[in-house]
Order: sequence, then C-alpha cells, then structure tokens
Amino acid sequence: MTEENVVKTLVGSTPNEVDAKLGLATKLRNSRIPDAEILDNLGLYLTRQTLSRIAFMQKIYELIVPVHGVVMEFGVRWGQNMSLFSNLRGIHEPFNYNRRIIGFDTFEGFPSVDERDGRLVSAGDYGVATDWKEDLDGILDFHNANAPIPHKKKFDLVVGDATKTLPDYLEKNPETIVALAYFDFDIYAPTRDCLEALLPHLTKGSVLAFDELNTPEFPGETLALKEVLGLSRYAIRREAFSPLTSYLVIE
Repeated sequence: MTEENVVKTLVGSTPNEVDAKLGLATKLRNSRIPDAEILDNLGLYLTRQTLSRIAFMQKIYELIVPVHGVVMEFGVRWGQNMSLFSNLRGIHEPFNYNRRIIGFDTFEGFPSVDERDGRLVSAGDYGVATDWKEDLDGILDFHNANAPIPHKKKFDLVVGDATKTLPDYLEKNPETIVALAYFDFDIYAPTRDCLEALLPHLTKGSVLAFDELNTPEFPGETLALKEVLGLSRYAIRREAFSPLTSYLVIE
C-alpha cells in the first residue's frame, strides 16, 4: 500500500465506481503512450467529474480577468487547482505577471477540527505524501517557465496553519488585493478566520469560491460563511455541471 492510499478522505462514490476509477488509474500508470506524448493525451484519462471541475475553474477565472489582484487558494493539497490557475492565467492573460497565485496549506492534513465540522472528519485527514510540497514546487516551476515572462516567479506556496500564516503574509504584503479566493479547507475554523482576514483586501468584482458549501459531510464551511458574510447579502452561484462548487461576487 502506498503512502497516498492510507490518507483518510471522504468519497461519495459507490464501491463499483471506486473500483472502476482505480482501474482507469492503473491504465494511466501503465500507459503505453510514449512519454513524449503522454501529457498531450491526458484527456483520455479525465473522468467526467474531473472535467467538470476544470470547467468550473475556467468559469471563475474568466470572471476575474478584468479584476486587479492575486489569486489565493486555501487548501492546496496535491495542487491541481494551483496548476489550473497557473495555466488559465497563461491562456487568458499571459502577460499579467502581477496576477500571482498563492496557496496556503499545512501539507499535513487538517491541523484540528471543531465540533461544528461534524463527526466524519478528524485531525490529520486529507494529508499528502511526505515532502510533497517540494514536488509541487517543481511542477509549478514548469508551468511558470512554460508561460510568458518566465523569469518572474508568479506563484508561492505558504506552508503552515493558514489561520496564522495568512495574517502574517498580509502584514508583510500590505499591497495585496485579492481578485479570487478559493476555499477548499472543508472545515469551520480556518475558513472563518481566513475569510475575516481577507475582507479588507477584497474589491468590487472579487470572487470568493467554495468547494463544499451546503454539503452535509462538511457543515463547517457553510457555517463559517454564514458567520462572516451571511447567506442573504450575496447570491451564491453554481454551475449546472458541478454539484458542490459555488461562488459569489463582491458587488
């Protein structure tokens, strides 16, 4: 059993669906497509769910193209969203080196959980492989180099409990305007604290996106938003192809 397999996560798939996905993953790992072509053919192995997620990221990124500021992700984990945001910047605004993408994560799973997070999650859930941050740095370096103005590093990974590291980051970078904040913490306390810390750094048109609002398995994320912004002040939007992800626009 690999290190990744022992990390606790919640899945909504049936056992048959899980087995089918594992079968597809095995086909990817054992693919006979030449290495020089494998990245150009990853669409062969994208599931409907993964493609829906990519489409959602495309949607919310389009919303911020005319909005000044950085992209922040709260709950990076393996880093797929960081990679998507980096590439979407290269597609939609290739010369906007000011659009830094900053990710916050412990890279060790949930540091703690609150009673408002329900009974299905525990401290340490949703961790990653040991030293994964170094691997992710290398992947994001590739995307940085594969876009215009490669000599300027346009991403950052901030390691630690974001309830502490975000205020420290904002104090050291007081010029920060946040165009997009993507919340994938899943749990109450860090979502609440980071929302509160971000409020002075938002502008009209800023997008706040969420991974698990209105999700019974992760009640804390909705409770945090309700406490900080309320549920009636902003329209919480979703896309037909994505059942859980949602967003609101500061107006």
